Amino acid sequence: MQGEAYGTVAQALRDGDLDAAGLDEPHRLLMEFVETITRHAYRVTDEQVQSLREAGWTDEQIAETAYDTALFNLFVRLADTFGIEPPPMYEPDGIPAAARPGSDQ
Repeated sequence: MQGEAYGTVAQALRDGDLDAAGLDEPHRLLMEFVETITRHAYRVTDEQVQSLREAGWTDEQIAETAYDTALFNLFVRLADTFGIEPPPMYEPDGIPAAARPGSDQ
């Protein structure tokens, strides 16, 4: 979600504020799935996956979401391990609130 039309939504997601993002129900459920994988992957349930299906997501889309989330988390953990931070030109306001250490809920 890039560009001026998504500025408010993108900022809300960067802040980890799903309520402010104003997502429709299918996208909200998908982002909650991403959050579960990121914070506590062992808490993903069959019921959560089924709710994604009922919201219209296909098994392929759900699997791709899980793969992409796991891969992104690998990159973040490697960067954290080696103390790599994005250059200021990519993150002029610093690390987004949702990605800051200690932002676990």
